[in-house]
Amino acid sequence: MKKSTLSLLLLIGISSFLLAGNFSRDNIKEVVTDNVTGLIWQDDVAAKTVTKTWADAIDYCEGLSLGGYTDWHLPNYNELYSIGDRSRYNPSIDSTFQNVVSDYYWSSTTIARDISSAWGVYFDTGYDFMSGKTNTYYVRCVRDN
Repeated sequence: MKKSTLSLLLLIGISSFLLAGNFSRDNIKEVVTDNVTGLIWQDDVAAKTVTKTWADAIDYCEGLSLGGYTDWHLPNYNELYSIGDRSRYNPSIDSTFQNVVSDYYWSSTTIARDISSAWGVYFDTGYDFMSGKTNTYYVRCVRDN
């Protein structure tokens, strides 16, 4: 009987872990943690209001102080693309994120064949885009946990 009860509790624990969302939000720090990658994402009002050129976006993230952290960076393409939810639309991002615009967000990744352009993610659909670095788009900073 003890073995069956222990097995059941273990199964419930594993099921709860698997069914838990990939993201959790800290309302006080205004950040969202990706529970799979461990990345911590900016999710304050600036994430839906601040627009910058690519170079200014890099500087903005490196100078950001949010939630008691100062080690932010502009996400690379893979980091930014990972938070898109292409099963959703307008916005195509997990609903844990509260400060979202269904628009273009910069990544730090330069286009290999055109160093004057960079990759980003369009959070209306969740897919990527390429654009000249002098254009102005939204910024969502990230940090390693």
